Amino acid sequence: MNSAVDLLPGGAPELLRNLYWITLLAVVVSSASGVLKAGEQRFDLFGVVIIAIATGLGGGSLRDMLLDRPVFWIADQVFFIASIASALVIFMAARWMRLPRRFFLVADAAGLATFGIAGTLASLMVGAPWLVASFMGVMTGTMGGVFRDVLCNVPPVVFHSPLYATACWAGSLLFILLLQQQVELTWAAVLSGAAIFLSRLIALRYAINLPRFRQKG
Repeated sequence: MNSAVDLLPGGAPELLRNLYWITLLAVVVSSASGVLKAGEQRFDLFGVVIIAIATGLGGGSLRDMLLDRPVFWIADQVFFIASIASALVIFMAARWMRLPRRFFLVADAAGLATFGIAGTLASLMVGAPWLVASFMGVMTGTMGGVFRDVLCNVPPVVFHSPLYATACWAGSLLFILLLQQQVELTWAAVLSGAAIFLSRLIALRYAINLPRFRQKG
């Protein structure tokens, strides 16, 4: 397989624009899922905003620190503002209408997909090897949810829910494979992101799980 940088078609400005908008979308939907989880715990407005920020910005922050690059929302506060705005909108919407449980699951799956692709692309752009870049996509997509669940004092969904990190990793690898096959960047991101999103929802619908640890007695 080509080096990580060789996988990326097009010029740097176009890549940066794609990464920017994918990441912004990921922040918005992930922050929304954080609000809905915090709402189940009956947190006040400040608590809801903190959970939303941890969910929307946590995974990408950890990725950037590990890759020794500027933390994305500190370098550009638009992401921080978007996370807070998403939290406030969902907080107010919940006071006016009933948000069903499936709304949280859809928002969480959308955040997983968008952050998985954004994390993989960001890692490829700094020259991370393809396997490491794919795992950075998983970390970006899942760690915000881990922070959210730990702060809400519930078991992290990534460790027991149907095909969560697995779907993200498969989608990240698919994204890299599509780039290797010279698929245009936007289409590669859309196709692999949709694969993560749909596989996660299908796994939830049909309770598809990986084998669980079981020790012979």
